[in-house]
Amino acid sequence: MEKVVTIKEIAKRLNISPSSVSRALSNHKSIGLKTKADVQRLAKELNYEPNQTAIFFQQRKTFTIGVILPSLSEDFFSSAISGIEDLANENKYTVLMGQSHDDVEREKQLVDTMKNHRVDGLIISISKNTVNYEHFEAMKKYGIPVVYFDRVPDLKDIHHVWCNIISGTTQAYNFLRDLGHQTIGMINGPRSLLASKERMEGYKNAVQQAHHIFDPSLIISCDLSAKSVHMATEELLSKTNKPTAIITFNDYVLLDAANAATRMKLKINKDISFVSFAHLPICYYAAHPPLASVDQFSYNQGKSAMEIMLKLLSKESRDQEEAFIKITIEPKLMKLDTQVI
Repeated sequence: MEKVVTIKEIAKRLNISPSSVSRALSNHKSIGLKTKADVQRLAKELNYEPNQTAIFFQQRKTFTIGVILPSLSEDFFSSAISGIEDLANENKYTVLMGQSHDDVEREKQLVDTMKNHRVDGLIISISKNTVNYEHFEAMKKYGIPVVYFDRVPDLKDIHHVWCNIISGTTQAYNFLRDLGHQTIGMINGPRSLLASKERMEGYKNAVQQAHHIFDPSLIISCDLSAKSVHMATEELLSKTNKPTAIITFNDYVLLDAANAATRMKLKINKDISFVSFAHLPICYYAAHPPLASVDQFSYNQGKSAMEIMLKLLSKESRDQEEAFIKITIEPKLMKLDTQVI
């Protein structure tokens, strides 16, 4: 077995102290250029590998960021994790990732696992069923900062990145109204989600601006499962004042809603039109695409969440009194080239 080269071995060969070797390897300004060059040359020749455990202990950091997402199978979250990882890698951090699959108990278990692995910080998009946030609040006593994105708790004193869903819903409603639709429905998510509440607020704002009469029966909440979306679609399209257009919670809900509408013998984009959220690639390959989709810029949300985390982990931030950082991403309605199907 090949002997592991240590700082002491390098120091002995160069007849200098181990602390001087350590500082030379980290390019400390107190070490002369010649000594630095000699140390780094010999370290390379001997294939010296730094003892990461010792470095972590000395700096009290593991350079690991925990990330918990509902599901990586959704393009939205896989794009977000790319934004997180790209910036993390640039700053020599490793990402430890877990999926809650919208299971609250699994989410709690993952938070506990991240804590036990001594992550430096935690970035999370909460499950659709999370209504109690004690497992996140508990991270404070361990000095682990938490940054939320996209699915954000309805709390004031948190660091978070979110997309302006209120504006996005207003854009979607106005787009359909400008196309001549007078009765517009919405398939919303669980009432517990802040994002669902924001969609509701955006819808109400748009109705008020258009001088339309707000009809709460045109908004159906569901748990986002295929079965619940089918039921919501059938309920909306069976009404006496049935809508001619529907805004869906996201692109996946759109797929299920369009499928339910076709089973009711309706032609998509003729008898019933859709606008969705997220603007994922699947929109362009779907058998029943929406007229438009509101881009929530998931990559930017992930990257911004990591930017906040890096700021929180900086020495300057730790030395200052904590101020909660909140970043808002403005959405954009993206039109698709669609045909009657």
